[in-house]
Amino acid sequence: MYDSLSLIYFVLYAFVFIFGCMIGSFLNVVVYRVPIGISVAKGRSFCPNCGKPIAFYDNIPLLSHLWLRGKCRKCGAKIAPRYFFTELCGGLLALLMAGHYDFGLQAVVGFAVAAILLAVTLIDFDTMTIPNGLVIALIIPVAASYFVFLEPSLISRVIGVFVISVPMLVLSLVIPGGFGGGDVKLMAVAGFLLGWPCTLLATFIGLVLGGIVGVIKLIRKSGEKHMAFGPYLSVGILVSMLWGMQIIFWYLNFFGL
Repeated sequence: MYDSLSLIYFVLYAFVFIFGCMIGSFLNVVVYRVPIGISVAKGRSFCPNCGKPIAFYDNIPLLSHLWLRGKCRKCGAKIAPRYFFTELCGGLLALLMAGHYDFGLQAVVGFAVAAILLAVTLIDFDTMTIPNGLVIALIIPVAASYFVFLEPSLISRVIGVFVISVPMLVLSLVIPGGFGGGDVKLMAVAGFLLGWPCTLLATFIGLVLGGIVGVIKLIRKSGEKHMAFGPYLSVGILVSMLWGMQIIFWYLNFFGL
């Protein structure tokens, strides 16, 4: 009985991981094409160096990268390790959502949010911008979350849309370069997903992580005048979506509030 159940769960998790890796492979296409204006639906994947199409047997998530030793079969150019790790992150995020939400519909919505946030993170690191297309895409699972997740309430979600995005917008107008328009839009959409308490938590996490990285850059004297903030906000959004209220309750209990 237990052995059969364990086998079923093993197969389910294996399927979820493979599916997540496939989505991660697609995210690689999104991250490369969107910033340079190429449609993600146009044509097969191709090598960025020689431009030759990648055969289907060389486009198997994780395995192809290992088999080809991180090189293009046609021209021998090195393929950035990030392609492999994006696919791996896709698989791990899928496992995380399936485990956290016990294979329910919430896991599908949660994974869609996480996948888009992963694309936002990588593109923002590369270009210092968050494409409007990704923010619009994020609206779809966020809107679905209202019907799938029991919490937060509609009032909390509506307040969440404005509680951080409006102050961010004001700061971006008062202090040019303080926050990008993409950050403002991202937090507005995330606010409807999280509700206002978890939106505040997500922002706090993003500020702490971004502050730590900023201090490290200053110590190393990297010379960068600006840094991408979207990746750290994305981490905060993901953590708050999964464990936000537990963290808030723990904080309040710790201080006896």
